[in-house]
Amino acid sequence: MTTGTMKDIRVVILAGGKGTRLKPYTAVFPKPLLPIGDWPILEIVLRQLKHFGFEKVTLAVSHLAELLMTFFGDGSKLGLSISYCIEDKPLGTAGSISLVQDLTDHFLVMNGDLLTTLDYAALVRHHVRSGATATIGAFPRDVTIDFGVLELGLDGELLTYKEKPHFEYMVSMGVNVFHKSVLDFVPRGQYLDIPTLMMTLKNHGKSVSSYWSECEWLDIGRPDDYERALSAFEESPSKYLRDVPE
Repeated sequence: MTTGTMKDIRVVILAGGKGTRLKPYTAVFPKPLLPIGDWPILEIVLRQLKHFGFEKVTLAVSHLAELLMTFFGDGSKLGLSISYCIEDKPLGTAGSISLVQDLTDHFLVMNGDLLTTLDYAALVRHHVRSGATATIGAFPRDVTIDFGVLELGLDGELLTYKEKPHFEYMVSMGVNVFHKSVLDFVPRGQYLDIPTLMMTLKNHGKSVSSYWSECEWLDIGRPDDYERALSAFEESPSKYLRDVPE
């Protein structure tokens, strides 16, 4: 591919999770169909991908798969070509890759429940230029421990005492780009998560890079995250969907 062409890149969206941390929201709806504004979160993701030039999408589905397949169909209403990979058993965040047909030389694997302003095309171009086997979308996340944290010596003697310490970490956005050679490390039909896959690649001498940009990002994994995403989208929907007026 040329680094500017996204229509030839396959996107694999992980949409099979049960969303147990979001109950009761997910009791009857799969998490990717939870509404953000007037749209399901997965439709926002798909429309963003279309905006950045992607056309080939595979949804890896399991929990309430029929609802997702009925809602999105073949993707033609969104100007996309959508296929489906159905997991008969949980395969983790990386295991489903082995079941996807027609993977391209470089392909994007991402969660289907993200609200972000990330430029997906820029991420892919960075990955291709870097020559890495895998690239992780990274984001700085502030974490505050809501307790007094103790550091103790071997005899229980207090060394330090920090009240509600604050930390900043670079975390995975749940958006990754891979070279097709990664399939050599993904056993077909077996459970595998992405952190394990990334470390396996590193242990075999493969290049695993990261990409960070000035963007907004929310992972809708817990009720408070979902509420924040609702507020953020309501405040400025056009920030996330370019064709939506303020």
